[in-house]
Amino acid sequence: MKRAQVATGLVVLLVVLAGCLGGLGGGDGTATPTTAETTTVQTASGTLAIHYLNVGQGDSTLIVGPEGETVLVDTGDFKDDGEHVIAYLKAQGITRLDALVSTHADADHIGGNAAVIEYFETEGGGVGAVYDSGIVASTATYERYLDAVEKYEIPLYQTQAGDTIPMVGVEISVLGPPAGYLADEDRNENSIVLKVTHGANSVLLSGDAEREAEDYLVETYNLDVTVWKAGHHGSSTSNSPELLDAGTPVVAVVSSDYDSRYGHPHQEIIDRFDARDITTFWTATHGNVVMESNGTAFTVKTQRAAPTDAADLRKASPVSPGLDAPVQTRLVVRDGSTTGVGETPTTTEVTPDGGVSFVVKQVHADAAGRDGENLNDEYLVFENTGSDSISLAGWTVRDEAGKTYTFSELTLDPGATVTLHTGSGTDSATDRYWDASGPVWNNDGDTVTVTDDEGTLVVEVTY
Repeated sequence: MKRAQVATGLVVLLVVLAGCLGGLGGGDGTATPTTAETTTVQTASGTLAIHYLNVGQGDSTLIVGPEGETVLVDTGDFKDDGEHVIAYLKAQGITRLDALVSTHADADHIGGNAAVIEYFETEGGGVGAVYDSGIVASTATYERYLDAVEKYEIPLYQTQAGDTIPMVGVEISVLGPPAGYLADEDRNENSIVLKVTHGANSVLLSGDAEREAEDYLVETYNLDVTVWKAGHHGSSTSNSPELLDAGTPVVAVVSSDYDSRYGHPHQEIIDRFDARDITTFWTATHGNVVMESNGTAFTVKTQRAAPTDAADLRKASPVSPGLDAPVQTRLVVRDGSTTGVGETPTTTEVTPDGGVSFVVKQVHADAAGRDGENLNDEYLVFENTGSDSISLAGWTVRDEAGKTYTFSELTLDPGATVTLHTGSGTDSATDRYWDASGPVWNNDGDTVTVTDDEGTLVVEVTY
């Protein structure tokens, strides 16, 4: 098919298939919102998982429902031709896509569409349906995508505000683009915008929607989301103060290259997230980000530990796409607040000196780089949250494998902390060194057990 024929071919497909939309909100693919609020799923069962893939300068998000249904939203940049996305889906054991959503026709969002379709249609269980805004592009990337849809006769739905994408136990509402489109059919402004709701949890995926589309969202919907997929890779043309204030997200995820040629995420957006205390993950420093919802709480997992304060995002080193490393739990989001693993003090009264509290304030098990080569970046932080000083002389710290460290003379005053590093160094009032020959704390989970000089259990924390 020649590039000039792409638009015509797409329109024909959309028109032919429009009567088959059935489960979509309006049944004709061009429904408009009838209320200023989206429906909320009141109860939820099972687990919803949302995977934000590290695809460099691009976007790709995998949604896996409680019953294993799969929706892939975008496929990364054309330069990678779906390589990282397909590898990730294989690693997750995904054998079929129930839906593929193309938020819009930019090559850093649909770059792997053709390859992904080809893979699942020839080596997997196929692609159930493709959802497209209907705004075309005269590019080779878009042409290959359309050719793949036609080749395998995949249902192609023109998707607009008021539609839904079916998934058992989860509501995937289409909030944009509206019928008639915005901004003279600009591709970014007419990105497919999805709100994914599972019980009390919700996520907004807005593609590259910019100011006009964001204004439409604010004026039309009660957004109120838990997790924010940073619009347009964290560009200053998106993520407006008005939309952020309407959405009130607790957590944000930015998908862009570390050295983005566009400067993403822009400092203006970092400042907006920081001003609103939005815990922020960046695929360029955290790697793949996986969020699992049980309907009341979100558990956030990443490949690498890195700063989540928006202002500190760039203080971490980059993570290359395709990194073969498991994700580990970093954060739990519940009732509008976040709890870092090992960061919320687990308080146990020290006996027999009642009234004194000793807590494990933080577990930093995953050192930057290779754990064995950076032992002092593997550490525990202990805090005296009581009103009396504590003598730690003779106290021991033990992991599940029985590796043990014993404190020498040290008095921890009220409110004071001491950091126990795995490697070697000079002991001080604030830092102690295990002098271990290798890593102690397992990155995928362990138990910290502290006993006093008489062998009495003081605190035990499993992470």
